Amino acid sequence: MNGPEIDVAFAPGLHLFVPAARRAGRTPLTTDGVSTLGHVVESLGVPLTEVGALVVDGREVPAAHVPAAGESVTVREVTRPQRVPGAPLRFLLDVHLGTLARRLRLLGVDTAYESTDIGDPALAARSAAEKRVMLSRDRGLLRRRELWAGAFVYSTRPDDQLQDVLARFAPELRPWTRCTACNGLLRAATKEDVADQLKGGTQRSYDVFAQCAECGRAYWKGAHHDQLEAIVTRATAPRAQDG
Repeated sequence: MNGPEIDVAFAPGLHLFVPAARRAGRTPLTTDGVSTLGHVVESLGVPLTEVGALVVDGREVPAAHVPAAGESVTVREVTRPQRVPGAPLRFLLDVHLGTLARRLRLLGVDTAYESTDIGDPALAARSAAEKRVMLSRDRGLLRRRELWAGAFVYSTRPDDQLQDVLARFAPELRPWTRCTACNGLLRAATKEDVADQLKGGTQRSYDVFAQCAECGRAYWKGAHHDQLEAIVTRATAPRAQDG
C-alpha cells in the first residue's frame, strides 16, 4: 500500500550519497506513513552524521518527525565548523585511516585508531564509551545508533582527508605533543633516557629528544622531519575565509 507522497531536495554536498536521479533539485518520494524522516533520509543513502538540518515546509524538524502527505523536505549539510557538545573533541578512526590517524596525532589531536578490523559493533561501542567522534568511509558503520558522533571521510587521499577533518571540526592543534604510534603524550627526554633506541649515527648527531609517556618510543628531528614539518606548517597556516 502506498503511503504519503512528499518531495525531497538534497544539498549539493550530499549528492554523492544519493542516486543520480535525486541530484537535480526536488524529486517526489512515496513514504510508508510510519517511518521517521531520519529513516527515510538514510534509506536514500545519506548517513545522518552528514545532515546538518532537516527542514520541512520552511521549519526545522527533528529526525524523529514522521512525514505527512504534501510536505516539502530540504536536507541540508552539516554546518562548519561543526560543534560536538558534551565532551572534549577527540576522534576514533577505523582500520582504513592509519595515515590520517598519524597526521592528526602529529598535530596534537587526541586520536584513537584501530590497526585491526575489530568490527562495526566494537567500534561503535568504543565511540560511545570514550565519547569519540567516529571517522570512517564506511556508511554502514556511521548509521549505527550507538555511536557517540560520527563523520564521513570524503576523500581517499590523506592530504585531503586531513584538510577536510580540520575544516569540519576545527580542533585545537598542539603539534609535536603526541606519539604518532600510540597517541600518548610526549615529554622531554635526555639522550641517556632513550639510548637503547639510538643507533651510532643518531647518538652522535642529535641531542634533543622526546619520549612517549605511554609506550616509551623516542623522537628526534631525524631524516623525515622536514616532511613532517611541512604537514604541520600547512595545517597551522591561516586559512582564507570563504565568501
